[in-house]
Amino acid sequence: MSRYNYSRRKSSVAKAGKVEIGGSNPIRIQSMTNTSTLDTEGSVAQALRIAEAGGEIVRLTTQGVREAENMSAIRKGLDAAGCDVPLVADVHFNPNAAFKAAETCEKVRINPGNFVDAARTFKKLEFTDEEYATEVNKIRDTLVPFLEICKKHNTAVRLGVNHGSLSDRIMSRYGDTPAGMVESVLEFLRVCRDEDFDNIVISIKASNVVVMVDTVRLLDKRMREEGMAFPLHLGVTEAGDGEDGRIKSAVGIGTLLAEGLGDTIRVSLTEDPENEIPVACKLRDYICKRENQAPVVEPDMVVTGATREHAVAVPGFEDVHYPLVAGIDFPAIPDAWHKVDASETPSLYGDDVPVVVESHNLNRPGEIASWIDRFVALGGKNPIFIHLDYPDTDIEDLQIKAGADFGPLLLGGYGAGISIDAPAFSADEINSVALGLLQAARLRVSKTEYIACPSCGRTLFDLQKTLKEVKAATEGLKGLKIGVMGCIVNGPGEMADADYGYVGAGPGKVSLYKGKTLVKKNIPSEEAIDELLALIKEG
Repeated sequence: MSRYNYSRRKSSVAKAGKVEIGGSNPIRIQSMTNTSTLDTEGSVAQALRIAEAGGEIVRLTTQGVREAENMSAIRKGLDAAGCDVPLVADVHFNPNAAFKAAETCEKVRINPGNFVDAARTFKKLEFTDEEYATEVNKIRDTLVPFLEICKKHNTAVRLGVNHGSLSDRIMSRYGDTPAGMVESVLEFLRVCRDEDFDNIVISIKASNVVVMVDTVRLLDKRMREEGMAFPLHLGVTEAGDGEDGRIKSAVGIGTLLAEGLGDTIRVSLTEDPENEIPVACKLRDYICKRENQAPVVEPDMVVTGATREHAVAVPGFEDVHYPLVAGIDFPAIPDAWHKVDASETPSLYGDDVPVVVESHNLNRPGEIASWIDRFVALGGKNPIFIHLDYPDTDIEDLQIKAGADFGPLLLGGYGAGISIDAPAFSADEINSVALGLLQAARLRVSKTEYIACPSCGRTLFDLQKTLKEVKAATEGLKGLKIGVMGCIVNGPGEMADADYGYVGAGPGKVSLYKGKTLVKKNIPSEEAIDELLALIKEG
């Protein structure tokens, strides 16, 4: 795979029902219902809406054996409606539910962070190497019987690791790191390989876009080192809703797709599940257009993330240097600046005047990265602004395309600033997109950040409504990260990346967190937002 030219990674093929994942198959689009899995009629109706929108795989929560058994009834309801979309059971904490789901579903997702290890307590555990190896070997005792059922029923498996649900054992040895997330899934993959089970898809997700991208890259590297090439499912978990959810997802998923990684994707939005599908389709299709683009020049040397030792005084700007990234809340680009198309051969300018580089290539990130690396290799030290034009008239299209274009560049350390020209939109709309890109890439914080799950059958309150209420009450708190989570599966773990958290605890009950620390438990939901605001004021 190339940093500059698009080509898909060659993976093995997994099969869920009639849908093949990986290999030369199209990148598959999926979503997850937020109905109770015991509500057969409601689950069938929502799965049909997802499928009608273009979803190719539908996941449902199966927190217990009853839910896993009822997947058969949901399957029958879909078959009666002429819909053969494969169903995936989502299992946490409960191997018995996974055993049953392997008999009733086309695919089962298990979480290596809680399939065998005890529920996490966030306590540091001490193991000798021998004791640690003994704990790892316990994985076989539960995983092998599960794989035998999957073999018997031709059931696919997704090994889905989440940043927010690593086990205490993994956290104690590796910390809350990409290395820990990768090792968590590799422990399970090695058992699968020993048992000759290869009908597998892997996902490794985080709400932090930078962590998510770095971890998937590391997973790909480690799998190649161990002779594995399983299909990858991509997603930014807890991306939120509206513009933020779309931009975060486009930056994270789009960056990896641009590198050829990813065989199936989900855009996790705190909205109705069927809303996720067109966003995912637009993102996939936009990236895949690069496949037939003429190759970009491959530099002899890669020089990225170079920091200027001194800031550059620029008229109309102050202190322009990496990693301080300026958004586009500034005047029009001055005529005195150097303007260059990335298709041109770089040359040196002999001054400190900023260079504005643009591209009209289908593979704009690759062409711009190539130009910048060649420019820096020549000895170029000018600040570089990346400028892209968008003729789109739909704001969602702009959010997705800008995320997919700027994501690889911003996460790769390219550029001292960004500029977007989109004539169909107001300056405020464009500025909002640009600042959203920078915040998703963790380069500039301009507003409150919300880590919000899309909700599922475990959620016992109206998460969409609650997120809107939390936003309305806290949107002026620039720089704060607030988590709004439906349940405890990822909730407390993802609080590690949030300053405060609002987590569903039961029917009509909410628990509040400061970081990972539970500070208020089982508050009536109607009082929870006021309590959250009081907690923030105390902090």
